[in-house]
Amino acid sequence: MKKLLSGNEALARGALEARIEIACGYPGTPSSEILENVSKYKEIYSEWSVNEKVAMDAAAGAAYSGRRALVTTKQVGMNVMSDSLFYTAYTGAEAALVVVTADDPGLFSSQNEQDNRHYAKLGKFPMLEPCDSQECKDFMIEAVDMSERFDTPVVIRTTMRTSHSKSVVELGAPGSYGREVGPFPRNIEKYNSMCTWARKRHYILEQRLLDIEEWSNTWPGNRIEWGDREYGFIAGGIIYEYVKQVFPEASILKLGMCYPLPKKLIREFADGVRNVIVVEELDPFIEEQVRAMGIPARGKDIFSICGELLPEDIAESCRKAGILKDTAPAFSDTSESLPSRSPLLCSGCPHRSTFYNLSQMKVPVAGDIGCYNLGTLPPFNAQHTMGAMGASVGVLHGMGLSGLPEPAVCTIGDGTFFHAGVAPLLNMVHNKGKGTVIIMDNRTTAMTGHQDNPGIEATLSLGTVAPVDIAGLCRACGVEKVLTADAFDLAAVRKALEECTAYDGVSVLITRGDCVFVSRSPKPARVVDADKCIACGKCIQSGCPSVVLSDEKHPRTGKRKARIEPVTCVGCGICAQICPVHAISGPEQA
Repeated sequence: MKKLLSGNEALARGALEARIEIACGYPGTPSSEILENVSKYKEIYSEWSVNEKVAMDAAAGAAYSGRRALVTTKQVGMNVMSDSLFYTAYTGAEAALVVVTADDPGLFSSQNEQDNRHYAKLGKFPMLEPCDSQECKDFMIEAVDMSERFDTPVVIRTTMRTSHSKSVVELGAPGSYGREVGPFPRNIEKYNSMCTWARKRHYILEQRLLDIEEWSNTWPGNRIEWGDREYGFIAGGIIYEYVKQVFPEASILKLGMCYPLPKKLIREFADGVRNVIVVEELDPFIEEQVRAMGIPARGKDIFSICGELLPEDIAESCRKAGILKDTAPAFSDTSESLPSRSPLLCSGCPHRSTFYNLSQMKVPVAGDIGCYNLGTLPPFNAQHTMGAMGASVGVLHGMGLSGLPEPAVCTIGDGTFFHAGVAPLLNMVHNKGKGTVIIMDNRTTAMTGHQDNPGIEATLSLGTVAPVDIAGLCRACGVEKVLTADAFDLAAVRKALEECTAYDGVSVLITRGDCVFVSRSPKPARVVDADKCIACGKCIQSGCPSVVLSDEKHPRTGKRKARIEPVTCVGCGICAQICPVHAISGPEQA
């Protein structure tokens, strides 16, 4: 049976066919849909863990116990996970342990362009790189087999294009579930990474890499496709597809495993072509290894080290290098002809009141990762730093230690607070810090697709559970000043902010209001009374995409008056609270 699947959907299908039994992860584009699709298979236990390290530890425990386990993350989540992933490279497991990292060349939804292939070399584990949806499914099965064959965690690396592009996949039969698991293995020398035993395991780890390298020379995922031998291209992942598109007649060494490299196969390929060119996105990861073998390969002297490497980029770079003739077909880039649009908080977003007030109060704001990072942009300009999950609380602590002459605050979402905000909050309290932590509780992990977190009642697999009380948790951390405000009450948020920033110590303000895509209960659209509107533009400063300028102008100033787009307005009322002349009302009042 064949089916059109995205790479993420195909990875989930591969998990079913490979009989993965436990799947954990933390949401993050472009990886989120993997676990969401895995959860549709009731044979597999699935959970959104509180962060990536927790997910990795849980998967390790499952694999130690004899259950095949999977962890999913985006590229920056590997930074959080790595501490635990690295010890599993030493220990191995009783059953397969597979990690998927979805990288983001082009920075479509991330704060950096890190190339996670380096983790394979650093952590000393194999890494596979599928080029399309079929390989996503097949490589998941291969990863399970490889993990159990060589007693190692195996990482599958995708990029945004392989994650989200769709292609035809030949489906196989689902795995056979229901296997019994015996007692936990009491193999302390293998599974306890105390330094005495870890030293011995290091020798096993190094020999394992040599064994995998030898095996990879005959693994079908690595293959030579002979063609014209003037130029021989080495490529893997989605870049292999692009090279095939630009150079359909060329010889290509297709690498399905980017670490360890199949050195015998690479030498065979290099001996068969006149010029070796490595094509890869971001870092010269493969190129440096090939050149270290004594092969005079070219790569980053031709192609950019920054951003995505699309077919048109490969073609243009090769034209400039004299590798592609001017008579070759041109690849058009239509993106420049598309209209630009600044990202905005959604109509009815509960974060709007906080950022409006912060912009008016003009306090320094340490920001975090989530929808609320849009508070950085106009019209608010009210989030001044952003680095990593949970960093806002730690940065706020440092701002307080520095003795700023003004009160400082930080913003963090409910999901991010549970992920990485509790520990720095404890640190602030313990070290008698100063500043206001604003926890923006919209009752979901919104930016990555509305996944659950410990603050809400739902879970991915278990149904309804008791939510964690954020205010109670903050008090348990030792915070004495904890206030809660209705995020849709502009005045209440302002009053609470003023009270918290005046407090001499650590304070927490929880702004609570459902994400518009969670509550799904819009009120009637607001209406502007054109006769009352003075065209002051205050409502436009709310940053709501539903508040726009009308064609009607104020007779004295000539400025355009406001109107509200009824199709997109959800009636949250923030604009009405901002309007100084009460020109905005509900339809029943108009």
